[in-house]
Amino acid sequence: MSQQELAWTTQLAWIVEPGHPDEPGVLWCGTIPGGLFRSDDRGDSWQLVESLWSHPSRQKWFGGGYDDAGIHSVAVDPRGPGRIVVGVSCGGAWRTDDGGATWEVAARGMRADFLPPDQAGDTDTQDPHRIVRCADAPDVLWTQHHCGIFKSTDNGDQWTEITEAGPSTFGFAVAVHPHDPDTAWFVPDVSDEVRMPVDGKLVVTRTRDGGRTFDVLDHGLPTGPAYDLIYRHAFDIDDTGDQLLMGSTTGSLWWSGDGGDQWHEVSSNLPPIASVRFC
Repeated sequence: MSQQELAWTTQLAWIVEPGHPDEPGVLWCGTIPGGLFRSDDRGDSWQLVESLWSHPSRQKWFGGGYDDAGIHSVAVDPRGPGRIVVGVSCGGAWRTDDGGATWEVAARGMRADFLPPDQAGDTDTQDPHRIVRCADAPDVLWTQHHCGIFKSTDNGDQWTEITEAGPSTFGFAVAVHPHDPDTAWFVPDVSDEVRMPVDGKLVVTRTRDGGRTFDVLDHGLPTGPAYDLIYRHAFDIDDTGDQLLMGSTTGSLWWSGDGGDQWHEVSSNLPPIASVRFC
């Protein structure tokens, strides 16, 4: 890929995530184009993390759904301050253990089948849609990638693809149980062609065994025709691991209090929902 001059105008603040509990004033913000910003004063001021912005791999990043690559995930490691994994749309995944001074590749094993076969494993151009970390087993990360579902058990050193996740392994949203690293939830969609739930039926899939098998959960959700997309930040789990919250592009909001077995519609008259969060 040819090098291109990178724009410096922020198009979108895509994710804001609090830092480690021992750093109460720290916030991380991922943007489009792919900038990572850090605040040490609860957002009063921000500093660009220059080490990632100027990383040599950056010249290979490119836009997926947007014109430029974007940072959408900041998975904070509870084991110590300054330890995070960031997910970049069409820029892979990167890990720092020193507050952003240095960065290591965290995308080995991911697969981008929209690239030529000899480039599909290139770590610098992977397209994770969302990366989440298990709070009680912080080496375990899950990602909903553009080309499938992947799991890491070593803090992003290596990823393994999860293939038996029907009705589809494409989607945007993922949540992991805070106390059980083998339990995770996804919202499957049709891929690039139409971007809607598979067969017009909104469902959530759940694994309780690390990805070997999946349950399809749809009790209380639209049975069709449904055109609700659940974007990457519009799916959240609470600290107990029992409650899930999900908002759609069509303005519907659902809540589950039993890990997704039963869903309850909270509202169907909201604007398109880009983000939900338990407080």
